[in-house]
Amino acid sequence: MEATSDPSVPAGWRRSAPGRLELVREFVNTADLAEGTDELDGLDGLRAWLRERALVDPGDRLAPGDLQRALAVREALRDLLENRSGGSLDEAAVRALNAAGAGALLRVAFDRHGTPQPEPVAGGLDGALGELFAIIHSAAVEGTWDRLKVCADDGCRWAFYDHSRNRSRSWCKMASCGNRAKARSYRRRHSAAGGRQPAQPAS
Repeated sequence: MEATSDPSVPAGWRRSAPGRLELVREFVNTADLAEGTDELDGLDGLRAWLRERALVDPGDRLAPGDLQRALAVREALRDLLENRSGGSLDEAAVRALNAAGAGALLRVAFDRHGTPQPEPVAGGLDGALGELFAIIHSAAVEGTWDRLKVCADDGCRWAFYDHSRNRSRSWCKMASCGNRAKARSYRRRHSAAGGRQPAQPAS
């Protein structure tokens, strides 16, 4: 799903997020709901994913409960982003993220340009989550956070960055998810009107 060479996707619809916000998008997409795969399929998978992205130090240890905590944050982020595609704000997701943020301590540090930036204080998973939360905070200040969404197709829910001018994208790929969603909506309207059930259009 994530191949960037897909010729059916216009250049302006590329699915990567700008700068380090891409890390947050990648984190949400460690679970591919359409394919039924999960990069974080165990503590070793979580450790490898975090180390590959320098979110934990090689000597940092993860506790057995860290996998469940990471998955809870991932799914809370996915639920939070869903309201960008027409859903309603999930209050349970907000509570879960606030609870996770309590351990992901941040401080303000000044970079080499003298610009204040939030950075994590803790190590291990708390430090990794703190880094993701710091990225989200910076993206909110820069105005890019609101463009991170999840696909409105319930069977997909893939995180994508909306590069459209009017921020109107609802699906990660119109050719597949968008067409399926429109076909389902059409069938529901047709059925409610008492018409004959139409054949499903080819994706």
